[in-house]
Amino acid sequence: MPKEKNKEKLILDAAIRLFTSKGYQATRMSDISQEVGMSKGLTYFYYKNKEDLFMALTKKAFDQFKDEFREVYLSKGKTGMEKISDLVIRVVDFASKNQILYDAIINFMDLVKKYNQEESRKEIDPLILESQHFQKLLEIHHEPAKFGVMMVSQGIKDGSIRPELQPEITFYTIWSMIIGFEKMLGPVGYDGKEVKINPESLQPGFLKLLQDMLKGTIQASKPATVQTSLF
Repeated sequence: MPKEKNKEKLILDAAIRLFTSKGYQATRMSDISQEVGMSKGLTYFYYKNKEDLFMALTKKAFDQFKDEFREVYLSKGKTGMEKISDLVIRVVDFASKNQILYDAIINFMDLVKKYNQEESRKEIDPLILESQHFQKLLEIHHEPAKFGVMMVSQGIKDGSIRPELQPEITFYTIWSMIIGFEKMLGPVGYDGKEVKINPESLQPGFLKLLQDMLKGTIQASKPATVQTSLF
């Protein structure tokens, strides 16, 4: 690895550790410089400010996330449905083991929502908009989903997923469900709740419902009617 790239990685790895332990707001660039044993000026040479550094962290998160999606898609001997089911487990596992990276991905989705609307774009920190990493993220943030769309397409072709579904709409609906599922693990794991559910029972129930929706078994269990698209 080139020397400059190695230093960038050292700074980024230190930032991940500190953002995880102290939180983003409480961490200063000087803390990161001290953590990596580098002068503050040299740290700023590689990353203009903390916002730029966080966008670089987000880029790293999307790169790793894409690898997770790719590995599931390339797995041998599995139907498209099985790959989608595996993806749910992989995404939740990724979030559990790399919470700061997963949070960065979700945060970027919120940023893009604001960026897409001229009125709300002004709410984004100008330092983020100036970051070259932010601009790169705008280009690549759909790349993980491309593998998900191909999983759905494979499922339609191999018969494990109902044939009338549109792959892009279907996968983005699935992804929104996965994001919601991961977020609900906290509330359902809280001891003070009144509902009789826990994370251990939620995951298999979520997977079965998702599979039934994609197979069409939910509608198939109803009295004979003309089947229409779920999405």
